[in-house]
Amino acid sequence: MTAPTAYPIGSPGQAWTPADVAAWRARQVHQRSYADDVLCALQTLRPRFEALPYGEVVYGDERYPLFAICPEPWRAGLPGVLVTGGVHGYETSGVHGALQFLAQHAQAYVGRINLLVVPCVSPWAYERIHRWNFDAVDPNRSFKDPSPAQEAAALMRLVQPLRGQFAAHIDLHETTDTDESEYRPAKAARDGEPFEPGTIPDGFYLVDDTDNPQPAFQQAIINAVERVTHIAPTDDQGDIIGSPAVARGVIRYPLKALGLCAGVTGARYTTTTEVYPDSPRATPEQCNTAQAVAVCAALDFVLVPPACPSMATETLAASRAGGSCL
Repeated sequence: MTAPTAYPIGSPGQAWTPADVAAWRARQVHQRSYADDVLCALQTLRPRFEALPYGEVVYGDERYPLFAICPEPWRAGLPGVLVTGGVHGYETSGVHGALQFLAQHAQAYVGRINLLVVPCVSPWAYERIHRWNFDAVDPNRSFKDPSPAQEAAALMRLVQPLRGQFAAHIDLHETTDTDESEYRPAKAARDGEPFEPGTIPDGFYLVDDTDNPQPAFQQAIINAVERVTHIAPTDDQGDIIGSPAVARGVIRYPLKALGLCAGVTGARYTTTTEVYPDSPRATPEQCNTAQAVAVCAALDFVLVPPACPSMATETLAASRAGGSCL
């Protein structure tokens, strides 16, 4: 086996200094526009849905306004669902899948669910197609108090007044080949640790919460998404990306302990989607659609209590007739 090439920033065995972070930042190239791709898309939704400003990310002379979409005013008595995308800016289908859900499917849930959608949590990273923010901090390990990431802190402030009112939160992500070629080596270098090569699963999978497992919720999403794209198999050890599979296409992480976005609401039903955009068996369109379908499946599950099988078929049929993705 060929030894991995040393990461070009920092010294082996030593955590990055501020100068190393600055050197890393200087290598990041602006590749796309948050304003063009996200804010313009949100503008087209304004006739139907309200765009709520919830803060601003500021790095030097760059300012990024943050928006959430709320299809209608919050109603007492309806279940709340948070949908987040772009916590990792390079995970493209998380952003565009959330926008696709809003454009094509969100209207079907108006009057039945209190829906809050944040399509792009990390705009600086979105523009540079990177996992980290300006400070080489991973926003999806930063949902804790105090947060080291502006992006996470802003979302936490948005959600805080509504804690206790969310039934579900679905956080849209991707696992890409660059996780292994760039981001994990960079993380090891940043933290002064050796890089241990791993493998990238070919297919869609979900991350459930170790401390609050909801297997029926995860299964409902897997069943829906496999109509659009393939589900990741386990490796020879029965793992997916180094974690034991607890069901087909499902692993578990301790969401709150790790500071993950999916743990921010305290909702009963939580999950992180992981689409694989580099698969030869998936197109960008499939990846976006898989994310939108996953959101619809999560909402449909919330609307059909699994403890009431006698009413499940009738309710789900009504949901589909109303325009759900399934």
